Amino acid sequence: MQLSTKILVGPALLGIISLTAQAQEFSAGLPIGSVNESGTRVAMSDNVKVYGSFHSAESCTFDPARNLILAMNNGERGDGTENDGYVSLINPDGSVHTPKWIGETRTGLELHHPLGSAISNGVLYTVDVGHVRSFDLASGRPLRAVAIPGSTILNGIAVTADGTVYASNTRSPEVIYKVTAAGEVSTFAAGAPLSAPNGVAIDNDGNIVVVNVNDNAVITYNPAGDVIRTEHSIEGGNDGVVVTEDGSKYTSSVRFGSVSRIRPGQAAELVAAGIPSAASMCYDSVQKQLVIPMNGNYALAFIKL
Repeated sequence: MQLSTKILVGPALLGIISLTAQAQEFSAGLPIGSVNESGTRVAMSDNVKVYGSFHSAESCTFDPARNLILAMNNGERGDGTENDGYVSLINPDGSVHTPKWIGETRTGLELHHPLGSAISNGVLYTVDVGHVRSFDLASGRPLRAVAIPGSTILNGIAVTADGTVYASNTRSPEVIYKVTAAGEVSTFAAGAPLSAPNGVAIDNDGNIVVVNVNDNAVITYNPAGDVIRTEHSIEGGNDGVVVTEDGSKYTSSVRFGSVSRIRPGQAAELVAAGIPSAASMCYDSVQKQLVIPMNGNYALAFIKL
């Protein structure tokens, strides 16, 4: 078990670092459409399909209630003050629902370079330049930003039903941070077997599953921070990990473009290959498919299971 001293983020500090959306006018983007000659906005007709709407998409997450994929898009990487990241809503067939849902306007919004993402109890969570940010899933309205002191590149994220966040820090210090629903920040795991940790998921038993970029380890921690299982994907360089209803783990290799499946108690098998920059994927539980952002290729890949 590997733990460090907790950093308590009190209500006063949370009030300072929280986004003050209530005091500002925030609005989410509308589904794709245009304004006609008479000045009326018209939704795109059903016989038209548009694909794309990505900018270095790093991760996605799936909203089963709306049957939509949420793609997290990086802004232009500069000095860290650009505040131009955004979230697209994508239909299950890959066509565009809303080009910029969060990020159509910037008033009341701070979102720079969102990487990993997750949904829990009506809240969208993402990691973004030293913060865990949360948004109301229904409206897109910013809720809170919790600073993670000492983090260098927050990358993967998973969230339990009670709102506890587990976020990976891929560069030194190579750790998994834990953020409680009350905003308490601590180091959940550090050191070996972590080696450039990236993707994080919660399995069906409430354990925390982590994959590394530097090797092919698939590490399962119990909630106390003890390693209870180490499995291995076909290739290393892993960015994404998801756990499906039957307990199978899927990993995506951003370095080598492959997707591995590890069924419970079995060795890994290759299920897809040749996917450029296969980043932090999500699982579409309605259509039973994996959705894989492809970073600088500005695209999503789909794998039917």
